Amino acid sequence: MAILGSARKARSLAEFAFRAGPILWQRMSEDRKRSVKPAPHIPRFSMWSGEGLQAAWIGHSTVLIRVDGFTILTDPVFSTRIGISIGPFVIGMKRLVYPAVNLSEILVPDLILLSHAHMDHLDRPSLRKLENPGTTVITAVGTSDLLRVKRYRAVHELRWDGTCQVGPAKIRAIEVKHWGARTRTDVHRGYNGYLIETGRYRILFGGDTAYTDAFRNIRSSKPVDLAIMPIGAYDPWIYAHCNPEQALAMANHAGAEFVLPVHHRTFKLSNEPYGEPIERLLSASGSAQHRIPVREIGEEFQLAHPVDAR
Repeated sequence: MAILGSARKARSLAEFAFRAGPILWQRMSEDRKRSVKPAPHIPRFSMWSGEGLQAAWIGHSTVLIRVDGFTILTDPVFSTRIGISIGPFVIGMKRLVYPAVNLSEILVPDLILLSHAHMDHLDRPSLRKLENPGTTVITAVGTSDLLRVKRYRAVHELRWDGTCQVGPAKIRAIEVKHWGARTRTDVHRGYNGYLIETGRYRILFGGDTAYTDAFRNIRSSKPVDLAIMPIGAYDPWIYAHCNPEQALAMANHAGAEFVLPVHHRTFKLSNEPYGEPIERLLSASGSAQHRIPVREIGEEFQLAHPVDAR
């Protein structure tokens, strides 16, 4: 069985390398010559209270959220390099910036949200280190086979508009415009964004998406307190990744008060300059730049509503 597994991995690696071609090898050559920079900020989890909404950008699409003491982790990726593992080696992209905290310093999450199976969102080494009998995982349809499901409290797959209750949090999978295949052949895998409703708060995790009008369906008389939206990897991949202006527009369609931008500054996924996504987002927000409270890896957001405010 071990020999068969190694053979499958070797075939996957060959297929991955063939499809990526010269770009992959050029990036890997460049990666070997550079070091990974430390995160510019370190979240102060010890200062977080058991009430209100707190969130910290760990890097890429990984955000730690705490809502009235309930802890959620989105798309946890803590590996220095992501890609296909062959023994001790990983063939794939190397981080530009380390996570804002080590995985061992993360609060044990009550809930992990996985948007889709791409390797920069579903990192199996990170997820194995997060396995805990007290943690529930919600993931897209057709992706739970990538997890060791019995090592979590529960693993639920959701299709668009499907819902699941985990503790105080109601999770709804929302439609996004992306794709879910991890390799060329597993096109059956789904891809989601998520709306989180718990107590007084509504939080949107956009996952990975190109521009779509589907975020209008989230809007209600109750605003979205925080929209976690991807803003990078749009040049030339605009058909699968929104640009910063489109990310802000979709957050506005959902009725979001604050926007936490992710999916930039962590991996070199595309051609736009390193600082361009956040600069364009701030420019698009105009006189309302206070709506973008998190701009660098490791920064935090905190919001407390009076108990009777909702």
